[in-house]
Amino acid sequence: MTAQSFVPVSGLFSLIVAALLLWGCVGSGTEINDSSQKSDEWHWDLPPNFPTPKVPEDNPMSEEKFQLGRYLFYDKRLSGNETFACASCHHQDKAFTDGKKVSIGSTGDVLTRNAPSVVNSAYHSTYTWVNPDLTTLETQMATPLFATEIVEMGVNDENRGTILQRFRDDPEYVERFQAVFAEDAEPIVFDNIIKAIAAFQRGLLTGNSRFEQYQQGIVSLNAQEERGRILFNSEKAECFHCHGSFNFNDQVTFLGARLEPNFFHNTGLYNVGNTGDFPAGNQGLFDFTDQESDKGLFRAQSLWNVAVTAPYMHDGSLDSLEAVLDFYADGGRNITEGPYAGDGRLNPNKSDLIVLIDLNDQEKADLIAFLQTLTDESLLTNERFSDPFK
Repeated sequence: MTAQSFVPVSGLFSLIVAALLLWGCVGSGTEINDSSQKSDEWHWDLPPNFPTPKVPEDNPMSEEKFQLGRYLFYDKRLSGNETFACASCHHQDKAFTDGKKVSIGSTGDVLTRNAPSVVNSAYHSTYTWVNPDLTTLETQMATPLFATEIVEMGVNDENRGTILQRFRDDPEYVERFQAVFAEDAEPIVFDNIIKAIAAFQRGLLTGNSRFEQYQQGIVSLNAQEERGRILFNSEKAECFHCHGSFNFNDQVTFLGARLEPNFFHNTGLYNVGNTGDFPAGNQGLFDFTDQESDKGLFRAQSLWNVAVTAPYMHDGSLDSLEAVLDFYADGGRNITEGPYAGDGRLNPNKSDLIVLIDLNDQEKADLIAFLQTLTDESLLTNERFSDPFK
């Protein structure tokens, strides 16, 4: 299956017999805080018909690396001022988002975009909301770590040595790094920190939602959920066009996948001054290409666990699923006053897939009921993915 040949969810998911994948690999111990846990082998425990994730050759998966990455993901010592961790913007109970319209960095800088979920990010072909150049979890990590224009973790040339020394002074980290990167004379370096965190994120997989249990015959959808499922996959609601893959988005990659173009979309969220513009500094793909036709184009996010990842859109400007469905049913958003006034429904770059949709209140409620079945409740509390310092 390629990115160009997605089957609508109704067809693809009829093949999926979902299985628990919350343990990420075979042989993980129940005492997840046990630093003596050792295993060089990694085995993906995937739902049937979920493809094997692609892993960079220079960063193979192992249980030890996954656990090291988990510790680093939650460790505030990785930030310049020791107040901030990756988990500060990616909370487990919110499917690894943060519940804010836009995130706030370690020094108080306000970011321009909403924190996307990192769950199932092993399957993404690009990262963040729009950057076409970030094609691996490893390259993506450089942005939150080292950004200086809008600070997130706050790592810079002046404090890099200090931050590394914090981990070199910790005997447990020394042991963990030496076990994972045994061939390195000095294993505690930022390149290895990035590799470990990427391995943890690559293992953050969701596979036990109510919808997946329905697919394997464990539970039944109620009448409203079933109506929503049918609507989701229909030309009337149009949802499946951008959210029809096994990962409920349209940018996916996996082991053996053919190289395909990455899709970005203008959904008519803005049309500032009716010029086609989005708010300055947040113009989507245009910020990377300078092509007028790329203004307002962003990546479609995966819908797994979408019911717990509000607010929505790249800037968090829609606060509920109800608001999102109203927005899509209207074919875009008309802002009548303020600095962003303009009719997004008429944005010249808006995707042809975003059209006026005739959905009544019952149909919107049915769609939301279906979307709520995509929440993997066990993911939100699974100790394997939790803060090891608690």
